[in-house]
Amino acid sequence: MSVPTLLTKSWIEANLLELPRWQQHAYRNFVEMVADKENTYPCVPARLGFLADSLRFGFVDDARTEHAPAHLASLLQQYGECSRETGPYASLVVLFDTPEDSIGRSTIEQYEELFWSLLSRVSSHDTKDWPEHIAKDPAQPSWEFCFDGEPYFAFCATPAHVLRRSRWFSHFILAFQPRWVFENINASTPLGNNLKKAIRKRLADYDEIPIHSSLQWYGQEGNLEWKQYFLRDQDELPSKCPFSYMKNVFKKIRS
Repeated sequence: MSVPTLLTKSWIEANLLELPRWQQHAYRNFVEMVADKENTYPCVPARLGFLADSLRFGFVDDARTEHAPAHLASLLQQYGECSRETGPYASLVVLFDTPEDSIGRSTIEQYEELFWSLLSRVSSHDTKDWPEHIAKDPAQPSWEFCFDGEPYFAFCATPAHVLRRSRWFSHFILAFQPRWVFENINASTPLGNNLKKAIRKRLADYDEIPIHSSLQWYGQEGNLEWKQYFLRDQDELPSKCPFSYMKNVFKKIRS
C-alpha cells in the first residue's frame, strides 16, 4: 500500500474527481459539516481553519488494517514538519475508509476501542522520545498524546454517534491539533475565553444532550486530556485511559 501524503483543501477541491469514490464522499461530507451555511458547527477554530485553507488532510484505508497505524504515523510526521507554517488554526484531519458493513454494526464502544488501539499502535512507530515535560501516564494532568516530539489534542468522531451530534461523522475520523495552537486561545486569554463561550453555546444547540462534563482547558485544575479525546453519547468514560505507550515496549522487543 502506498504511504498517504498531506493534502490541502485547495488541492483536494481541484482534484476531487480524481480521488477514489470513498474519499470524495468523505471529503464532501466533511465540508458539509464544518462549513455549513448556517454556521452552526461548534468547533469555531476548525471552521476558521478550513475556510482559510489552514487544515491539512490525509486519507487512510480501514483503521482496522495492519498498515493503518504506520500510515497514520507517516501523516503525523509529515504534519509535524509543516504545521507551524499553515496558520493559527492548524489541524490535521485524517479520514478513514469505513466499509459500509461496519457502519450500523459497530457500536460506539467498538469505535472507542479502535481509536485507543490505533493511537497506541501509532506510538510504536515514533522515532523520538516522549517530550520530558509531558507525562507518559494519562492519569497525570500534563499528559497528552505526542508524536515525533510534538504534543497534540486528539479528536475522534464516528458513524455510531447519535445524541452527541458533534461527535458524529459518516466515516471514522481523527483530528489532531498541535499544542502550540492553544498558546493564544486558552483560559488566560480574552480570545480563549470568548471562543470557549462561543463553542459551549454552539455545542448546547448542536447536540441533543448536555455538554460533556470532561470538556475543560488543558492545565485546568482537575482536567485530564484523555477524557476529551473520545466522548460517548452518554456522560460516561472508561475507568482508566485505554492508551498504552508502545514505543519503549517495541524497542525492548526488538532488542
